[in-house]
Amino acid sequence: MAHVMDLRQRGSSPLDSPHQADRGGAAYLGRDLLSIDVEDYFQVEAFADRISRADWSNFELRVRRNTERILELLAEYRQSATFFVLGWVAEREPALIRRIAEGGHELACHSHLHRRVFTLTPQEFRSDLQRAKKAIEDAGRQAVVGFRAPTFSIRKDSFWSLEILAEEGFIYDSSIFPIRHDLYGMPEAPRFAHDYHFANGKAIIEIPPSTVRVLGTNLGVAGGGYLRHLPFAYTRWGMRRLRQEQQPANVYFHPWEIDPDQPRIQAAWKSQLRHYRGLKKTEPRLRKLLANRRFERIIDYVRRFAAL
Repeated sequence: MAHVMDLRQRGSSPLDSPHQADRGGAAYLGRDLLSIDVEDYFQVEAFADRISRADWSNFELRVRRNTERILELLAEYRQSATFFVLGWVAEREPALIRRIAEGGHELACHSHLHRRVFTLTPQEFRSDLQRAKKAIEDAGRQAVVGFRAPTFSIRKDSFWSLEILAEEGFIYDSSIFPIRHDLYGMPEAPRFAHDYHFANGKAIIEIPPSTVRVLGTNLGVAGGGYLRHLPFAYTRWGMRRLRQEQQPANVYFHPWEIDPDQPRIQAAWKSQLRHYRGLKKTEPRLRKLLANRRFERIIDYVRRFAAL
C-alpha cells in the first residue's frame, strides 16, 4: 500500500521510510530523469530584487535560442526530457512550446510569473497556476500534469499548495528539495519519490530533486548550480551513489545555463556568483551526461511509480 498522508491533519512532511524507497526503486529501470526549467536569464530569483516583472518585456529574450539549442542536443543523443515552462514564456513563444512537444518531450508547468509559492496566498497561487497551465496547453496541445515551483519554494509554510495542485489536475510535483538552503528546502522530507493523499480524496506524487546522504546530512547533487559550481567528479559520484540505492538521478538545469554570453545584470555579489559562475562548463558537462547515461521524461517514471 502506498504511503499516505492527510496534509489537512498534519502540518509536517513525513520522514523517509523503507517502503517509499522500495517503491521508488521498483519503478527505476536504470534510466535517470532529465528536466529543463524554461525561463530566461532576467527572470531568476537571484535578480528578483533588481528587476520588476513589469519590466520583463524590456529585456532581450534569449530563451528561444537557448531552448532550441537544448532540443538539438537532446536530438543528437536521442534523449527525452521534461520541460517545466513558465506560462509567461509560453504566451510569447508558442511555436517554441509546440516544437518541444513535437520532439516527444513532456511539457510541465513552472508557474506563470516565477513567484515563490510561500509569498502567495492560496488564491493567488491558484490563479497563477491556472493561467500558466492554460498557456502551456494551448501552445503545446499536450496535457500538463507536472509542476515545479520557482526556486523549489514548496516548504512547510506552503505545503497547502500541494492540495491545490491536485485539485487542478496535476499528477506530480517536483518542488520539495530535502536539504538545508538559505532560499529553499525541507531537510526532513523524503529523499525519494512518494505520494500525498488529501482528505478530499485527491492525491499527488512528489519527485524530489536529487540528494546524497553524507554523515546524516542531505547534499544536493546533479542539477543547476550543483552541476555548474562543483567539480564534475562530484556529480558523477552522486549519480553512482543514487544508482547503488536503486534510485534515478533527477537532473535539472535552465536554458540560460548554457548561455555564457548572456547580458550581465548588476546585483549582490552572492547573486552574481550563483548565476554566472560556471556557465561555460554547463554544455560540456551536459554532453558527458547525455553520452553516458540514459534519461527519460519524469512522467514516464511517475506512471510506473503510480502503478505500484
